[in-house]
Amino acid sequence: MLQPFRLALALMLFWGTAARAEAVPGERVERTRAVTVTGNPAHPLPALRVAHGTATLILFPAPIQKKTLTFDESRIRVLDAGERSVIVQAVTDLQEGERSELGVFFADGRVPVRAAFVLTTDPVEVDKQIDVRRPEPLSAACPDEAQAREPRPEDFVLLGYMDKEGIPASPFKDAEDAAQGLSSAEGVSYRGKGWGMLAVVITNSPTQPPWTPREATLTGALGLPLRARLVVDAQGAIAPDHKARVLAVVDTPKLLAGAVFTLELSGEDGRRLKIPDVRFPKAGMEGMQ
Repeated sequence: MLQPFRLALALMLFWGTAARAEAVPGERVERTRAVTVTGNPAHPLPALRVAHGTATLILFPAPIQKKTLTFDESRIRVLDAGERSVIVQAVTDLQEGERSELGVFFADGRVPVRAAFVLTTDPVEVDKQIDVRRPEPLSAACPDEAQAREPRPEDFVLLGYMDKEGIPASPFKDAEDAAQGLSSAEGVSYRGKGWGMLAVVITNSPTQPPWTPREATLTGALGLPLRARLVVDAQGAIAPDHKARVLAVVDTPKLLAGAVFTLELSGEDGRRLKIPDVRFPKAGMEGMQ
């Protein structure tokens, strides 16, 4: 049986052969290069160049926790995830200036605990393979001393996602659209340092086909809709008469406390669910003066 790393390489060789067979003049130049992840919020995230017609293999120097993989499913497709590798491809070429983020936690718990990248599309070049490098600790521990662990609360502070104001939360009401065959339970909105997140459980009707949420947007009374990064806590589509937790994350410090939004979740089959009257809580120290 092929190991995950060998399977990833085999898949890349297959896709690479197919791509060369369909090569046309003027196609993007494929590159193999190395990038370094530091985990320092003051450092810009490494940029990876992805494209719709090319699979990009990301090789990690240590095992990763596949369940912690985060990305915008409306823009990026994960073709395969192994013990130390991820293969990604753009759903469609990203527009000029558009940036999408992909991140995953390492399994050994060593700093940096997470690898994160900014994905863009370049008109001339595309990354075929990325070798991820990780700075060595000042005093490296013996391999037996490094223990795999799940993300811990302190990681939120180390990664800059939480500060002295904490992470306030606020509930919002359930919603149902019988015509679409979708409904939601009472959800919770969170507000952190520079980000907002909505967590809600979606149920698919027993009479409807499987449903996969692909896009999440927030629409308010003022301003343009905000596209949220969508994370689904389930494998594959939501089957009939089944439910799954959905997270919609907005990476912006411009959310106004008290402003009312409508969260819209759209699926690839055209079905969608609108959840009105969604509010983000005030920052942790607000209202306590």
